[in-house]
Amino acid sequence: MKTILLLEDLPEIRAWLRKLVLQIFPGATISESSRIGDALELVAAVKFDLALIDLGLPDGSGVDVVTKLRDIQPDAQSVVVTIHDDDEHLFPALQAGAFGYILKEQPREMIAEQLQRISQGEPPLSPSIARRVMQYFSAKAKPAPNNAPGIPNVSLTDRESEVLLRVAKGYTLPEIGVQLGLSRHTIADYVKQIYRKLNVSSRAEAALEAQRLGLFR
Repeated sequence: MKTILLLEDLPEIRAWLRKLVLQIFPGATISESSRIGDALELVAAVKFDLALIDLGLPDGSGVDVVTKLRDIQPDAQSVVVTIHDDDEHLFPALQAGAFGYILKEQPREMIAEQLQRISQGEPPLSPSIARRVMQYFSAKAKPAPNNAPGIPNVSLTDRESEVLLRVAKGYTLPEIGVQLGLSRHTIADYVKQIYRKLNVSSRAEAALEAQRLGLFR
């Protein structure tokens, strides 16, 4: 892997991903972007071997970049690196052409091991993601039950709800990270996604939303 695209809008996460990638692929040339628009310009101008792509970005979804790479650089391998472990993010990314799907909340050693598999032609998949894919195809082979009427769509994942509740209670990002066994950077990424989903910009607004969603017991 000689030329690598790194699409991630949080500088701290982008920095540690860059360091990790250079450990696995020493001497690689890395092009960094924090916005989809900039990444698409890079895809049009530079031939990439590998692209590490976040999904939740300020100007849209990283799936758009996965799709563009598939269309104009079919030999490039797109790997999603994200906090999202739900079907609504996973399967559109895979259908768009993602070669792998890695969760940021894993230990860095595990992420490194998964990325190393790329050189052996193996798709890098977090264990929970691999299980979800297997469950999906297993369920496809069974008759689907009728959807129960009146059940609203859940706006936050279980993990996002856990983070939001702790934000609302006034815990700092490092404290939340310790409580959930995640890094501060991963918690910051969750908070970014939560604020975006709820259309809030402050801890006070987030606390009101947590109460409205019934997270306080």
